[in-house]
Amino acid sequence: MDNSKIKRYTVTAALPYTNGPVHIGHLAGVYIPADIYARYLRSNKRDVKFICGSDENGVPITLKAKREGITPQEVVDKYHKIIGDSFKEFGVSFDIYHRTSSLTHHQTAADFFETLYNKGVFTEEVTEQYYDPTAKQFLADRYITGTCPKCGNENAYGDQCENCGSTLNATDLINPKSTLSGDKPILKETKNWFLPLDKYEDRLRTYIESHKEWRPNVYGQCQSWLSAGLQPRAMTRDLDWGVRVPLRDAEGKVLYVWFDAPIGYISATKELCNYAKLDVWNPKAEEYYISSYENDKCGWEEYWKSDETKLVHFIGKDNIVFHCIIFPAMLMAHGGYTLADNVPANEFLNLEGQKISTSKNWAVWLNEYLREFEGKQDVLRYVLTATAPETKDNDFTWKDFQARNNNELVAILGNFVNRVVVLTHKYFGGAVPTCMEITEVDQAVIDELAGYPAKISASIENYRFREALSEVMNVARLGNKYLAETEPWKLIKTDEDRVRTILHIALQIAANIQILIEPFMPFTAEKLMKMLKNGGHDWNDAGTVNLLKRGHDIGEAVLLFDKIEDAEIDFQIEKLNQSKASNAANNVVAIPAKENIQFDDFSAIDIRVATIVAAEKVEKTKKLLRLTVNTGIDERTVVSGIAEYYKPEDIVGKQVSMIVNLAPREIKGILSQGMILMAENAEGKLTFVAPAEKFQEGSIIR
Repeated sequence: MDNSKIKRYTVTAALPYTNGPVHIGHLAGVYIPADIYARYLRSNKRDVKFICGSDENGVPITLKAKREGITPQEVVDKYHKIIGDSFKEFGVSFDIYHRTSSLTHHQTAADFFETLYNKGVFTEEVTEQYYDPTAKQFLADRYITGTCPKCGNENAYGDQCENCGSTLNATDLINPKSTLSGDKPILKETKNWFLPLDKYEDRLRTYIESHKEWRPNVYGQCQSWLSAGLQPRAMTRDLDWGVRVPLRDAEGKVLYVWFDAPIGYISATKELCNYAKLDVWNPKAEEYYISSYENDKCGWEEYWKSDETKLVHFIGKDNIVFHCIIFPAMLMAHGGYTLADNVPANEFLNLEGQKISTSKNWAVWLNEYLREFEGKQDVLRYVLTATAPETKDNDFTWKDFQARNNNELVAILGNFVNRVVVLTHKYFGGAVPTCMEITEVDQAVIDELAGYPAKISASIENYRFREALSEVMNVARLGNKYLAETEPWKLIKTDEDRVRTILHIALQIAANIQILIEPFMPFTAEKLMKMLKNGGHDWNDAGTVNLLKRGHDIGEAVLLFDKIEDAEIDFQIEKLNQSKASNAANNVVAIPAKENIQFDDFSAIDIRVATIVAAEKVEKTKKLLRLTVNTGIDERTVVSGIAEYYKPEDIVGKQVSMIVNLAPREIKGILSQGMILMAENAEGKLTFVAPAEKFQEGSIIR
């Protein structure tokens, strides 16, 4: 799209299913890159609406409700709040986080369907669909599992195989069975309304081929679908949860979730603009409907029906066909809507070498991360961007997470900012010094700095966010190199004017980092802004050495990041290992035993009965307690990650089992001399392994 013609941007992020929390795969695949892009556009003073919301009409929600013995509404209410709160705390800057259970959405989706129906777009077809005689209902795609005909996966769903990514019809499955009863379903006739994708094949091919700049995985998958020939696809389902089909002869039918979900972007924009007025009660449908539209404060149609609007969908690769084939066909059939200019779908993020699995609880959940790594939102944002699966599947490991924090954020970015702020306070009382004579060394740094904003912009606007973040870190590297080469701490004794110039330029580099890093790490940018007392600048100001005026007072140095200790990472790895105890039905299964050891190996572990004689919280941590323990041999200090489950005052006098010959380890500056043994269940809850009756301290546990 010609950038000179763009007046506004509509940026959408895939609607997460409200049948569980968000995990790092979702963040890396969709929400972090989308947020980077939206924040960058705002920093450039662009008119942008960043749209998302909960997808609350999917079959996985009804499955979750059945498993938990609650209603679908209770499921979506629970997870809509968890997801929405997590996004907000994580700094994802949606203009609106809506939900598809809203009245605005139901009416918008129903109106969209009705428009297509009245235009004669749909075909009515009586087909044989799977029916569960035991449950006495037709089975939606996700209520059917079986063997994938393409890869042999025995747990493929009726609409998609999550192993090979193939899109399926339920009747394609080998040995299908109902997830409701476990029985083999039968085929039974039912009527549904189909979108004839084949009639839009030529228009879709023209549309796709006009976007050869799309990522290869997106463009290639679209071409593969088109080459195979498109087929009509049902846009209604026999189900009692979702948007009701607005036709008289459609009792017991709802809109196909992949028909109504993308319309959720539109209904959310309407809600954002206060467009819908819901004021008329429909007794038959037992719900309100929209009788008029008013208070359109931002002009929602401008963001969806204008040639001057750039529409960008951020999704994962499993949603490519729905956003690049089905949704565009729906918009073409309706008429008047803008088609997406780009769909930068990421590949999958694996976890510790294995595919993320929500059913097996093999995931890092955002809401848990926010609780366990308090104040470290930007560390996860940084790591997931630096390792984003933009062109191929990638892997997240806790050790890499720790290394990137300690070796990059702490040692490069944090170190540079801390040094320049500390030196400014030490030598010039915290006031930005006057820039004196500019040397060739200074000018080279100034010139290099000036080139970074355009370089980073080019990467972001081409959806290469890993590359863009790497360039931001290069600005910090530039600052560190400049200080290392000029050594102002040595020059201060002989050439104070030279030091004034060096620190003036170094402070300008820090102020530039504040602007350039904001789309990626907003919490860090805010810390920098407060430290430098430097607000009001946007992207167009970056690249200069005039952001901080001479004499401007800056704040005291505050550490942007702190080191992550081994104990914190070991806890997360062990937690993941425990998660293997859950299966798809949330039934606890035994965790496989570790490899056999020799008796002599076990005998080398000295486990004793010990008593906790004192306990206190470790400052600046949420889960660590400092324990003083009587081992019967001596009194020693142990640091234990149990603060989330036990208050210090409640465990003094408690007898425990303790490994007393474990090599000491420093944790948060405290030398820990042993390990308290704990049992942990599949939910991560900890409890002491202790003698059944009081024993003498130092008693050996065999």
